[in-house]
Parts: sequence; structure tokens; C-alpha cells
Amino acid sequence: MTTEYTLANLGWQPFFQQQMNLDEWDLAVCARVIEHHRSEYELATETGRQTLTITPSIPALTVGDWILLQQNGRFLRTLERKSCFRRKAAGNKVAEQLIAANVDTAFILCSLNDDFNLNRIERYLSIVNDADAEPVVVLSKMDLCEDSGSLRAMVQQLDNLLCVEVINCQDTASVAALLPWCQIGRTIVLLGSSGAGKSTLTNTLLGEEIQATNTIREDDAKGRHTTTSRSLLAMPDGALILDTPGMREIQLADCEQGVSATFADIEQLAEQCRFGNCQHESEPGCSVKKAIDAGELDQRRLLNYRKLLREQALHGASLAERRANDRALSRFYSRVQKEATHIKRG
Repeated sequence: MTTEYTLANLGWQPFFQQQMNLDEWDLAVCARVIEHHRSEYELATETGRQTLTITPSIPALTVGDWILLQQNGRFLRTLERKSCFRRKAAGNKVAEQLIAANVDTAFILCSLNDDFNLNRIERYLSIVNDADAEPVVVLSKMDLCEDSGSLRAMVQQLDNLLCVEVINCQDTASVAALLPWCQIGRTIVLLGSSGAGKSTLTNTLLGEEIQATNTIREDDAKGRHTTTSRSLLAMPDGALILDTPGMREIQLADCEQGVSATFADIEQLAEQCRFGNCQHESEPGCSVKKAIDAGELDQRRLLNYRKLLREQALHGASLAERRANDRALSRFYSRVQKEATHIKRG
């Protein structure tokens, strides 16, 4: 990003300004997190870049967050997020991983080769819909596909109102189809599995080689993982773009609203079933099974809907239990501290 910033080209919107009182507007410094490192955050303000050391007193932040600083650069508070992307942390750890915040549009990249996967697209759509951002499915590597039109039609069937674009990430003219979403002050996040072309697309949109890229593996048509950190970058036209590391493990966490929005067609059909607890298997009067038999709904989609519901319910319950335990532990520490203080005063 350039070293000259304004709040407007950093993505500042009335949503954030309305959260500030007059004293904060006069005295506080508005800063956006543009990079997240192990021990510090890199921030952008109207006066340039600066770092903020990560300490226990600072809440967990992610790239895209807006915060307020004191004039001396110390952390003051976080502004409420307009949108937030999160997933269950990889592995067996019961925790959420923040991916990005205050994003307007998410480009969901999927390769038009042997790695094409509708189930994975629906997973990403659930994450984006839950974050309350606008999803755009970007089918990449059209130069490697002889029948991109049929694959595009398969994605469009997921939702008639879903924006679907077919591009070659290396071709500037092809990528121009995405520019309507890249207006000044808008924040774009790129989501997709490793090798889908996110870094290549980022470089094309930026007009320069910022992110490292690599070729696909010939044995399975999958790409090689290249991006290892998240950073917010400025496009020439004023939009901000966030490239994310490829996520091989995309487990949903507490994402019921996102799943419902992604599979709204199934949930609308379910409301018409004869029985309120219909499992859409062999029950009489099942509108979902009727739609499948009539070829109006894909059996694959129903199976993936069930799978994602089970997954988010399991992880959501685990996370809720952990939050409850953390609150109980925090109350315990607070009580012990108060008792210790009382004993000292006594």
C-alpha cells in the first residue's frame, strides 16, 4: 500500500463514524489493521503506518478491523465490526479463527479444473453469508477448461441471484469483469482453497507482482500453497484487497445463519412439508423429496446441507461451552483478586 492514506481510501464508512463521540473524533486516531503478525499488528492511519504490540489487554483483532488510538499511539478501543469472517480453528482445538473484518465483498475462487467442487463453494458461501458480506463466485483458470459454460451453470443453480464470473486470473481484460465491485473505499477479500488463483488474481488487480505465485501440480490439478499471511493491499482504483492463505480445512463454527441463507431453497421447501419434524427421507408429504424426484433439487445439495448443519451445530456447541467456561474462569480470577485485595486492606 502507498504511505499516503485518507480515511476514505482506507475503507472508512459512516457505520464506523457513528460509533464515535465528539471527544473521540477530536482527540482519538482512527487506525485500520492492515497486517497481523505474531507479536504485533501493523496499522494504517492518515499519518502513515505504525505498529501495535499485541498484549493481553488488547482484544483479539484481525486484518480489516478499525480501532481507536490515543495520540501517543496507545490502544483505546475497537470499533464494532460491520462484517466478520471466521471459521473453526484447524485441528482439534476448540476455538474460532478470525479471517477478516469489515469486508464489503468476498470473491470466492474455485478453479475450473479437476479441483472444481460445488460442496466447497457452498461451504464458503455459508461463511460469507454468515459474515453478512456480498458473495461473488469467481471461477478461475478458464483457459484450462473446455466447457466453462456448463460449470458456470452448475454454480448458478445454487442461487439464481448469485453473482458468478468466469475469468483467467492472468488476463487483465478477463479480470475487468470484477472491477464493478472494486470501487474506492471498498474492501474485498479473496477466499478459496490453495492454488485456486487468489495470489495471481491479486497481482492482476494490483497491476504489479506483490504476491508470490506458483503453478498447479500436474498429478491432481491442485495448486501449490503460496500465500502464508493476510495483508490488506491498495488497488490503483482505490479499493482494498485482502488475499488470504489457502484453507485446506474449512470447518464451520457457529454458522447456522450462514448455512440457512446458503440453502434457503431447501428451508423454504421444508416449510411446506406435511410434518414439522420431517427428515426428508421417506416421510409422506415431503416437499423436499418431491423436488428431488422432480429434478428440481439435487440430492447432493441436500446431503451437503445436512452435513454442514451437523458440523456447525457440533462446533457451535463446543465453542459455546468453551465461552461459558472462559467466563466462569474469569469470574473466579476476579473473585480471588478481590478477596486478596480485601485481605491486604484488612
